[in-house]
Amino acid sequence: MKQFLGLVGRLSRDMDKIAGFCIFGVMLLVVSNVFLRAAFRKPVLGTYELVGYLTALGVSLSLAHCALQKGHIALEFIVDKLPDAIRTGAQAVTHSIVLVFWGLCAWNIAKYAQSMLASGVVSPTAQIPIYPFIFIVGVGLSGLCLVSLADLTESVGKILTNTTVPRLFGSPKISEYARKVAR
Repeated sequence: MKQFLGLVGRLSRDMDKIAGFCIFGVMLLVVSNVFLRAAFRKPVLGTYELVGYLTALGVSLSLAHCALQKGHIALEFIVDKLPDAIRTGAQAVTHSIVLVFWGLCAWNIAKYAQSMLASGVVSPTAQIPIYPFIFIVGVGLSGLCLVSLADLTESVGKILTNTTVPRLFGSPKISEYARKVAR
């Protein structure tokens, strides 16, 4: 379990670094385009398209790291008032919903990228194929799914090893069995 969490952490940090390079690339592209347009009246061909693609990559690749850092908006002010066992159960349900939703999004984005590859669609100005960018957005969402899976397994582990959970189900044997399985 710790190996999986470590892998997810490293993967999300690496994707976040790539996202940072994408945003840095956007900055360089915009500044160089403005400079070249003003100085030589020769703008960079396809700047608008490239800025859009790199921004999409930057946002999608940074989602997993943001989720790992618990940086996304959450309605914790409601959930924090609940008892520990119910709060942990609510978190497990939430992580399950998030995992399914973003997993379906990543799957459909991959299918869309395959259709763009098959049809040979390119950007209008620079004639750059767009399917690699769409695939990478799907990779970013898949990284978000891995973080959600890690959060879900953590929540389920808390449910299984928590001493307050058997009171909900009425059996102290559940707690003993869960502790044995968790080891």
